[in-house]
Amino acid sequence: MTLLAGCEKRESSPLLAKDPPANSAPSTTAPDAIQGWQGTWNGPEGTYLKLTAKPDSRYEIIIRNLDGERSFEGVGGADHIRFTRDGQLERIRATDGAATGMKWLADKSECLTVKPGEGYCRE
Repeated sequence: MTLLAGCEKRESSPLLAKDPPANSAPSTTAPDAIQGWQGTWNGPEGTYLKLTAKPDSRYEIIIRNLDGERSFEGVGGADHIRFTRDGQLERIRATDGAATGMKWLADKSECLTVKPGEGYCRE
């Protein structure tokens, strides 16, 4: 009995509970809105974000910041694309310019934000 209870506890651990939605979401959610995010989004001072759809709700993400260009693989969710950068889980989501937290983009209406202070908009 103790062994079975121990196994059941491990199956319901918080880490395992988080994994199935992350793995199953890409195959069931690829909203048209996220598909429409493909292409180049511009930030200030020559920075940009490029998104290209790949099979299975995956995306190639290219981010150019002031340090240079880097590539990542992202996974589409219901209203975001998530990816890992430098060991941190990041999410790209649709916002307006004010929500990017960047004064250069404040008057834009169609933007993608990774985190406050990191946003990219369509011209």
